[in-house]
Amino acid sequence: MTSDLYLIGVDGGGSGTRLVLGDIQGAELAQATGGPSGLGLGVERAWQSIEAASRDAFTAAGLELDWSRCILGCGLAGVNNRDWLAAFYDHAPKVAGLAVESDAYTTLLGAHGGAHGVVVALGTGSVAAAADGDGPWRIASGFGFPSGDEASGAWLGMRASVYAQQALDGRVPHDNFAQALLDRIGAQDRDSLIVWLCAANQTAYASLAPVVLQHRTHPFAARLLAEAGTEIAKMIDALDPTGTLPVALCGGLGEPLRPYVPASYHARLRAPLADSAHGGLQLARVEARQINA
Repeated sequence: MTSDLYLIGVDGGGSGTRLVLGDIQGAELAQATGGPSGLGLGVERAWQSIEAASRDAFTAAGLELDWSRCILGCGLAGVNNRDWLAAFYDHAPKVAGLAVESDAYTTLLGAHGGAHGVVVALGTGSVAAAADGDGPWRIASGFGFPSGDEASGAWLGMRASVYAQQALDGRVPHDNFAQALLDRIGAQDRDSLIVWLCAANQTAYASLAPVVLQHRTHPFAARLLAEAGTEIAKMIDALDPTGTLPVALCGGLGEPLRPYVPASYHARLRAPLADSAHGGLQLARVEARQINA
């Protein structure tokens, strides 16, 4: 292998980008974060976020970014849309190597270190994946905002926004939970809420998820969180009907939603070994071996 190449592991979602910079052997040099790079928010925006985070990581490592010396392993939300994926490759800078997979796959790599297991990634969106050695890795959920991505931040936020709507016109009490939602949205009345709703994307809805968690004892929030736990269990069962594989809850909502997963699953829950960005670094390492084979 050429010793002056660098590996970059990327985890790109609808709320932000996490990035790990490593040397050609995969030893970690620096980490950085950036804006959203999930493909559903636009391919050009994704590359802008990845480049900005890459520059920050190289600067932190005392190095200068040179795309021609970089091999990227990207785990991105939205790659299941073939048109978005093709456009992402078309807009790529002239890098030494580029491997792109679903963020579900890089989460799986990072969480279980390449071993067998199930992951449920819970962030702005959601997706579950599993590998058990009996065939290729498998996926559940992850159909995307707004119709899918159950138990995700956007899923929670969209449903919570309904409570705020109903509180404004008196269908439910205008209580502390409703006011906290409206404060986060920045709406004071019906018209300002409608303006926000018309412009809201998955990232905007996901910004309401912390409000739901902060008011977890509120009857509406409690029911919503319990429903999220049920949806997580359905993903696990779809990927491991035998109930034998370890399960890692990953992403920013993985740990907060853990208590809402039905108790019968708790013995199988494991802390992830590493995150999706480090899974992307593993993906970049494999790409580097193929380039130099």
